[in-house]
Order: sequence, then structure tokens, then C-alpha cells
Amino acid sequence: MIGYVEAPRAWWVTHGMARVIGVSLPRAVTEGWLKRSELARLVERCQGCGTNGQCASWLALHQSAETVPDFCPNKAEIESLAP
Repeated sequence: MIGYVEAPRAWWVTHGMARVIGVSLPRAVTEGWLKRSELARLVERCQGCGTNGQCASWLALHQSAETVPDFCPNKAEIESLAP
């Protein structure tokens, strides 16, 4: 599994946002759609974002969605990986 020991909450929120729209970040890395350095930037951006409470609430209410919420700073990058 590709995880981030130094930013576990940010990793799980980033992973969750992607999962909800049908994107597997570990798979994107292993299949070459996303570089590990790009994934690290997504996690870092999430960690620095001030809307973590909003993310947790949104993820708790959504098993699947068409798009990532507008407040997510990784919205464009995650959606670009969507099937």
C-alpha cells in the first residue's frame, strides 16, 4: 500500500476523495497514471488545507459521487484521473 506515515489523515482524506469518484490512487501510481511525487504533492496540499472537517463530513455522506467537492484543493487533479 502506498501511504504517508507523516500525514496519515491527509493521505486517507485524499484517498477517500479519489475513491468516491472511482479513482484508486495506489493503482494510478502503479499503472503509471500518476507519479509518486505527484501523489505526494496531493497529500501535502490536503495536509495544508483548512477544510479538513468539511472533508470528513462530506466523505461520511458520500459513498460515490460524480465529482469531488469544490472546496477540495485537489479537485482538478483527482478528477483528471477519473475513468
